[in-house]
Amino acid sequence: MDSTPRTWRLRTELDDRPGALARIATRLAAFDCNILALTVQPVPGGVIDELVVRLPDTDSTAPDSGVDGVTPGRLVAAIRAEGGRSVGISPADVRHLVDPATAALRAGTGVITDPHAMPEAVRALLGADSVTVSRAGGDSDPDEQGGHRVSFVLADGTLVAARRGWAAFTEVELARVAALRQVLTAADASAGGPTALVTADGAGLVVRPATPSDLPAIDDLHARCSAQTLFSRYHAGVRGLPRRWLHRLLSPPRGTTLLATCGAEVVAMAQLIRTADPREVEISVLVEDRWQRRGVGTALIHRLAVLARAGGHANLIAWCLRSETVFARTVARTGLPLSTRTEDGMVRIELRAAMPTRAEPAGVPLGRTGSGHQGTP
Repeated sequence: MDSTPRTWRLRTELDDRPGALARIATRLAAFDCNILALTVQPVPGGVIDELVVRLPDTDSTAPDSGVDGVTPGRLVAAIRAEGGRSVGISPADVRHLVDPATAALRAGTGVITDPHAMPEAVRALLGADSVTVSRAGGDSDPDEQGGHRVSFVLADGTLVAARRGWAAFTEVELARVAALRQVLTAADASAGGPTALVTADGAGLVVRPATPSDLPAIDDLHARCSAQTLFSRYHAGVRGLPRRWLHRLLSPPRGTTLLATCGAEVVAMAQLIRTADPREVEISVLVEDRWQRRGVGTALIHRLAVLARAGGHANLIAWCLRSETVFARTVARTGLPLSTRTEDGMVRIELRAAMPTRAEPAGVPLGRTGSGHQGTP
């Protein structure tokens, strides 16, 4: 049984003049090939035509073509005979039958929904053979050095590199990726707006920025928290906070405060505070006891990471007590790259505000949510 793919994607550069594409189509028709899709991209000195072609079955080759079997090599030779330049050919599948506009919309939606989809989105937009994601400045994979390459750095310092062995990338394709980056930047910039969160047991919460009018609700949140929860957050024995501290919690002078609300009740809060190092921000989380072990803390840390990326910060720093192993496990479940070390009897957790290495949907039970440390508010 012949295992040769029957559907191929052909790309060739032609002179931009009447009849050039018609001659290619005539050649393909002589081989009894069916053109399933066609896109045209203008380039300096001509156009790039990309065709998805279905080869004839071996027992149904056009009787007057003089061809016993159509091979990819014969197709390339035929196109070159009609003036095609830089002819490339690669196996195609059903994804290549989607028009570019639809593919671009799907790619953007996919990455916003799941950051892990970035490599596949770039591969689809560029028609690349492979896409790798790494830290900017890191070592590149030697297996990816051949062929045509293009790379770009995201706002969080992630290096995205695409490779294609059979044809160079065009300006139109690169413009698609540039547009995708703009979509992601806009999505990150709006991350501080209200968003919905559904816990594992189906409870609905709203995550939104704090405002000064939330002061009574924040006071009530602290009153409902146990002494252990407050000690884990503030690393001091407190039962209530002075009004001036509450104001600073709601409106930190160098940061942002997010609240998780159920109706009019605030059930959790998280902070992101800028430090002297512009690449780092410090984070903290406080979750009411009855809302712990329901994924709320991890969802808030994810949201803080998005805000950090949008602000151009590379790392998130959190502090916890050595006994707060549950908080360390909660942070680890975010999927963000992390490292820990002990300083002055405290555990310093450093998270990279990059795209997560794995995605966990908000709302999955993730263990008790602890807190970061920023001293007094």
